[in-house]
Amino acid sequence: MTTSRPITTSEELFAPVSPGVELCYQTFGDPADEPLLLVMGLGGPMLWWDTGFCEQLAGQGFRVIRYDNRDTGRSSTMRGRVSRLALVRAFAGRRVTAPYSLSDMAADAVGLLDHLGLDSAHVAGISMGGMIAQTMALEHTPRVRTLTSIMSTTGKRTVGWQDPKLIPRLLAGRQVDREAYVATSAAFWKLIGSPGFPATPEHQRRKAEDTFDRGINGPGVLRHMMAVLTQPNRTAALHGLRTPTLVVHGMADRMVHVSGGRATSAAIPGSELLLVDGMGHDLPEPLWPTITQAIRRTADRADRAERADRADRADRADRR
Repeated sequence: MTTSRPITTSEELFAPVSPGVELCYQTFGDPADEPLLLVMGLGGPMLWWDTGFCEQLAGQGFRVIRYDNRDTGRSSTMRGRVSRLALVRAFAGRRVTAPYSLSDMAADAVGLLDHLGLDSAHVAGISMGGMIAQTMALEHTPRVRTLTSIMSTTGKRTVGWQDPKLIPRLLAGRQVDREAYVATSAAFWKLIGSPGFPATPEHQRRKAEDTFDRGINGPGVLRHMMAVLTQPNRTAALHGLRTPTLVVHGMADRMVHVSGGRATSAAIPGSELLLVDGMGHDLPEPLWPTITQAIRRTADRADRAERADRADRADRADRR
């Protein structure tokens, strides 16, 4: 299903989702269309869901909702100090205490649906956002129509690992000077981006500039990291999930190894696994049609299943 209607884009708006947490969000498309909530990854503002990508999804018949997670962009900044030593211990698998959890971040997303008056939505998440989306599907199952987990993992430590060469960069302090941040960030995106679909230096620099200008929250990134590093292994719980699911992963992902996507799909009965050659830990524009069409396909699968279930219930009622 595609539409040629003009895409309506809202202003950036704010939603109080719980005491002390307000999320900044924006919508694309017709409010009457099927809602699709996009959940971004670690330290990433909603702008990392490129406007063109959101418009393509809206063209597939979705009302697209993107937002800044807590501790990101224009959403609320949280409290709680995370030391480098605690992070190192967490990377090593030692027991540490996190300021908040992925469950808390999933509850934020559900609070945004409440604010918008939505009983449920299709949910797609990238990286940490995929972990949050999985957590939503497990802990708030009726609120998630379909699940799309992109370049993410199950929380099991033996899958979805980072390239060890990236860890020192992840633990390094964030630059507060704009030019230094832009240079460091662009270099990191070059490392983890898609070798089969390389971004131009201009694109990488513009992305870094937009991120810095939206607001850098270094302590917030550390709190995100701690939420990820202390997440539970969801594998057993995912075996019981019946939500129609799409899993997308790049074969060249250095940030979350492709084993994370394979394990996610293997854990969720009936899920579709889409592995993409040359894709790293980003969403290059040449892949937008493939991914948006796959999300549409998953939503259509859910619609067919719901219609079949309604017909079956009606048939059984008639035979009583």
